[in-house]
Amino acid sequence: MAERSFKKEVEKLRLGEGDDFRGEGILAVTKALLQSGVSYVGGYQGSPISHLMDVLADAEDIMNELNVHFETSASEATAAAMLAASINYPLRGAVTWKSTVGTNVASDALANVSSGGVTGGALVIVGEDYGEGSSIMQERSHAFAMKSQMWLLDPRPNLTSIVNAVETGFQLSEASNTPVMLELRIRACHVYGRFTAKDNKVPDFTLQDAMENPNRDTSRIVLPPANYLHEHEKLKKRWPAAVEFIKENKLNEILGGNQKDIGIIVQGGLYNNLIRALELLDLSDEFGNTDIPIYVMNVTYPVIDDEILSFVQEKKSLLLVEEGHPEYIEHELNSILRKAKSKVMLHGKDMISDIGEYTSDVIKNGLEKFGTEYGVLNDVDKPNSIIETIDVPQRPAGFCTGCPERPMFTAIQLVEKDIGSFHVSADIGCHLFSILPPFNIGNTTMGYGLGWAGASAFNKDAKQRTLSIMGDGGFWHNGLTSGVGNAVFNQTDNVLMIVDNNYSAATGGQDLLSSKGEHDKRSTQHSIADAVKGVGVNWVKTVRTYDLVEMHKTLLEAMTTKVRGPKVIVAQGECMLNRQRREKPIFNKKIKAGKRMIRDRFYVDSETCTGDHSCIRMSGCPSLTLKENPDPLKTDPVAYVDNSCVGCGHCGEVAHAAVLCPSFSRVSLLYNPSLWDKMKSSIRNGFIGWMQAGVEKKRHARFKRAGLL
Repeated sequence: MAERSFKKEVEKLRLGEGDDFRGEGILAVTKALLQSGVSYVGGYQGSPISHLMDVLADAEDIMNELNVHFETSASEATAAAMLAASINYPLRGAVTWKSTVGTNVASDALANVSSGGVTGGALVIVGEDYGEGSSIMQERSHAFAMKSQMWLLDPRPNLTSIVNAVETGFQLSEASNTPVMLELRIRACHVYGRFTAKDNKVPDFTLQDAMENPNRDTSRIVLPPANYLHEHEKLKKRWPAAVEFIKENKLNEILGGNQKDIGIIVQGGLYNNLIRALELLDLSDEFGNTDIPIYVMNVTYPVIDDEILSFVQEKKSLLLVEEGHPEYIEHELNSILRKAKSKVMLHGKDMISDIGEYTSDVIKNGLEKFGTEYGVLNDVDKPNSIIETIDVPQRPAGFCTGCPERPMFTAIQLVEKDIGSFHVSADIGCHLFSILPPFNIGNTTMGYGLGWAGASAFNKDAKQRTLSIMGDGGFWHNGLTSGVGNAVFNQTDNVLMIVDNNYSAATGGQDLLSSKGEHDKRSTQHSIADAVKGVGVNWVKTVRTYDLVEMHKTLLEAMTTKVRGPKVIVAQGECMLNRQRREKPIFNKKIKAGKRMIRDRFYVDSETCTGDHSCIRMSGCPSLTLKENPDPLKTDPVAYVDNSCVGCGHCGEVAHAAVLCPSFSRVSLLYNPSLWDKMKSSIRNGFIGWMQAGVEKKRHARFKRAGLL
């Protein structure tokens, strides 16, 4: 069950020649793939292209009509290896994932396919995730493109440019026998716009043709001496062919005016931000009409020497807008200009030196420096637009309300109280939020599915075992072999806790091998516990996460048992976000239909609450907050459960397991009550009101004696 459905939107993929296509960037990418006659598509979800995988999954029926094969790949490496189909056959194939972490996982397969080269067009669509809002290490796809010689497209973020990049990407790949990377930033993935559609294409050469007529070419295999010949082919044949294609088809653009002294060179994906920055300085309008000439690098690798030298003729200075470090393009441009003995002054990071995402504000600051130094802003006293700086309070990432993973970390806190602190090796996924307050649990994280591998060095006898954590997504991605298999093979005595929440939750709630629900086109309901036992783990226990007492007991046993060997706890609890997406519409529909419905939620008795707040510190639920103490004799605020509570029961379990306080109680909200329900409520309210009146009378007397009334 993905984060959202595109079942309605994908019907636009049926539009044909001359039709006006309107929609989101990720939908346009899918349409471009079908217009290009793609034969197969695969990938692994991850921001900012998770929704692209969801669109492809929802469009699978349409792709089947066109004889296009689609797979949700087990990992990025699996997806990249699919491109092997394009090595010997004229098959167009596309794969997609989150970069740069996905590219790192896929690097072995990508290096092989880029060395051997391709016959059919091979396109790798990567979701570039750079800047302060990124969830990964700050690296760029550019480095990998250079390392393995894969051409890198970075189109302007509008639908026409994106669609053209997909279509010409396949053509460029075939013209140069080289796989092509297409990077899309989050704004490009979700930009809305329009373009003129073309008819979808059924591949001329099909997957069935390849399967029934196999072709064997050992010169494409990365094995001596062919691998050495590949290097010659890359430089002597593929590179010149790519440069010629890029020049002939004008993939890069020169936009703007004819001002002779200065110019701007920009990565295509940053063009919109650049125009907005120029607009704020009264140097452009919102449509990109500016006197300053702009060379737009829709292809950022390879850099086309002839185009650069032609653009800089008669110019005295250039500003390069290149996001990220190291400044690969700036180094390349400096080399081209110096070798040509050009006297033009190239500026880049010296003017726009901010680390992180190149927002319009960041680019604007650089343009002001550049414009002031070279007289561009002389005629402008002050920009007529002012960007007001607003201090936004920090909001660290955290678990959703009712998240089944939260009790696991409460249990860890309780076990650490019992036996002392221990090393926790974390993994990639929702559970990584445990590193932040209020849990503050986790010492390292080394990659998706590498939670247990990250603790493999600690395979020694010690007074304290280590605990590793892994999500079910990471488990099926890489963890079963690199983590569990490795631990069994090397006879570790440490502990692994696997979060079995039914989905690849952190990437948008996609289904997995172990998902509990039925799936029409995928095989699910495969047990994690059985898989772990299958590779040799004998100590395996499955626990319901919300049962905090049992979670505490099982983890304590795992950390202290005299039984030697790897120990695995499978912590089961469905992702609450996905559960609510599934159940809430049904629940609301029944209420609207007039059916009697009950919803549980939790409540804190303000009079009983002591203001200790351990419940908040040990659960961190967003629905748990504070309010003023109703007792004027007490100064500490009391805990309060707001209406976002989903009734998971964790706060009450915390209160019970940690022996905190009796202030928690469960209440049931009744919708469309029956006549009998109303009668019972009236009797209860009357009795409680009678008893409460006595309590209020005593409280009034107490306040009066204290001089508060």
